Amino acid sequence: MNTPRQEKIKDMICNIEQCKDIDNFFDNLRILGKKLKTNEFINNQIKILNIFANKERLMIIYSLMEKDRCVCELEAILDKSQPSISHHLKRLEDVNLIRGWKKSKFTYYSLNKSQLKSYINDYISFFDYGKVIL
Repeated sequence: MNTPRQEKIKDMICNIEQCKDIDNFFDNLRILGKKLKTNEFINNQIKILNIFANKERLMIIYSLMEKDRCVCELEAILDKSQPSISHHLKRLEDVNLIRGWKKSKFTYYSLNKSQLKSYINDYISFFDYGKVIL
């Protein structure tokens, strides 16, 4: 951050806070920002939220909540091509939300419900600030 911008921010902070040592206060804010940017828990939450922030992946998760399914069933449900489905399945496998196995010439997928519950609990606890260790 350039010096003129820093000074402008310090001035604004002094208008809302009691300024005893603005330089120290500002430095502590910058340190907090750096810690948050590199916080492993937050970075993992972003990774998981990106997985859930996709309609097709959510549809796959909901479909697998009902029962294990083969790729062709998922193609029919999502009305998407096999390569598109495979892309989403790979992303879900990468975060251990699903697992696939071969049964004759078909690949079936099941939902890892315990991992899904774990991600949901982590997300909820994120807002309790109990797990965000700086």
